[in-house]
Amino acid sequence: MAVSIRSAKLPILAQLLDYRRDWLKMDLAAGLSVAAVSLPSAIAYPAIAGLPTEMGFFSTILALVAYAMFGPSRQLIVGPDAATCIMFASVLTSLGAATAADRVTFTTVLAVEVGILCFVAGTLGLGFVANFLSRPILVGFLAGISISLIIGQITRLTSVRIESKGLIRPIAEYAAKISETHIPTVLVGIGALIFLRILRHVKPSAPGPLIAIVAAIALSAGLQLASYGVSVVGKLPPITFALTLPSPDAVVNLDLLEGAVAIMIVGFGSGIVTARSFATKSGNEVDAGKELIGFGTANVASGLFGGFPVTAADSRTAVNYVIGGKTQLVGLIAAAALAAAILYIGNVLAYLPIAVLGAVLVSAAIDLIDLPELRTLHRISRPELAFAIATLLGVVVIGVLQGVFLAIAATLAHFLWLASRPRIAHLGQIEGKPGLYKLHRYPEAHAIPGLTIVVLQAALIFFNADYVKRRVIEIADAQGDDSRWFVLDAEAINLLDSTGVAKLEELQILLRERGVAFGIADLNSRSLLMIEQAGLADRMGRHMIFVSSEAAVAAFNRSRMTCD
Repeated sequence: MAVSIRSAKLPILAQLLDYRRDWLKMDLAAGLSVAAVSLPSAIAYPAIAGLPTEMGFFSTILALVAYAMFGPSRQLIVGPDAATCIMFASVLTSLGAATAADRVTFTTVLAVEVGILCFVAGTLGLGFVANFLSRPILVGFLAGISISLIIGQITRLTSVRIESKGLIRPIAEYAAKISETHIPTVLVGIGALIFLRILRHVKPSAPGPLIAIVAAIALSAGLQLASYGVSVVGKLPPITFALTLPSPDAVVNLDLLEGAVAIMIVGFGSGIVTARSFATKSGNEVDAGKELIGFGTANVASGLFGGFPVTAADSRTAVNYVIGGKTQLVGLIAAAALAAAILYIGNVLAYLPIAVLGAVLVSAAIDLIDLPELRTLHRISRPELAFAIATLLGVVVIGVLQGVFLAIAATLAHFLWLASRPRIAHLGQIEGKPGLYKLHRYPEAHAIPGLTIVVLQAALIFFNADYVKRRVIEIADAQGDDSRWFVLDAEAINLLDSTGVAKLEELQILLRERGVAFGIADLNSRSLLMIEQAGLADRMGRHMIFVSSEAAVAAFNRSRMTCD
């Protein structure tokens, strides 16, 4: 019983209880590989937000350990992510965190708050919030931050200090200062970028960033690149893992909390997409609530030990998947390997050229631009492509946070607009065939003389009820004076509210004034109860409420025979 309780609290225990000896070789290989590809990210990503390099190590190592202990997925790898880094960098800028100390303080608080928000959302079952970040928005968001990230590397790749923000202004500023370009820095950075892109194309599974960093360190040390004016990382300060509680003043900062909410939504949204993608490959299911707990633990651990917000890392998860990691022992092995690396080879990193970090970030940004998905959206849904492009432009032009919220608002507005104008299909019969068919889909189908049957393909609620009423009257009027019955097929009406009931009442009155009897077919039990309690069923006549549209046709035929 004790083991079962503990395994429920620590998912890794459940993984280890059914551990197989032959898995150890794969987990060990995957762990070392994940550590290898995590090292460049740990070094490079803090630079996005102007943070000390050691914060990347804290974020990477602590997130790996925490998610390994509490995360539900056996293969997902959590850590620094370019999208999340740009998000919190944008928050820091909006907060006016000018000094290095302020940036560090605010960043660690953001990580803790993001983690707590994930806990709260997971406990309350709010994993569905990720659904508000549709695939087109995420594609556009990632493309937008990729462009922002690439533009942000101009200084690292050229040694020209750029102050402007946005899309055009930084490029224009660089064009004005192009004479200040440091050629040796450009050669180092562009050379590293070309190497990374070629290796990515020739051997995608190779840890390109790690190879580039090792080669750059060797080249820098051998040729003394610093003596030619090429900026290098420099000696890292002594790194110790110590618990650091956030400042009370920063915790109650409402602007920080607002930023944490935005980071949590976007970080979890992109993270859950990664989790679902690899779960599908493995034939597993993803529990969004449990993933929120796992992400929450990783972020709290990162923040309490001096790190920044983290989420699922798609590239490192891909490495784990390709090599065949079986459990979260991979994360623990990777964390141990990284800790050993910074303790024993930290001084070697001092030779790493800053331009190579810029090249690593540019290469990572290029991989985040999902051109195939944009082409797919172009083929199947132009409106969704427009939302993806709008998100991209919003992120680049007006800022990450504003761009994302604008895109979400635009998507919801578009959804509400579509829902407010639902499709209403006219049903008819095909000679010699049973059942009813949509006239616009089957040219051989014909309307039933004297009987109009339409199907409403949506809920009937407050924001679309007027439109439905107007369209039904238009359809009824178009049938001419021969129309005797008008039946609304309610099979697809999964939700009916009081406004919808009121509009049905108005329809019944308007059609009666035209000499047309109004009927409803295939109402669900809840909606039927509503129209009965409203008295509409009696005013329509209960004989005009049918179990199906086919039953309505049969009743109409009987009434016509009786009249004849």
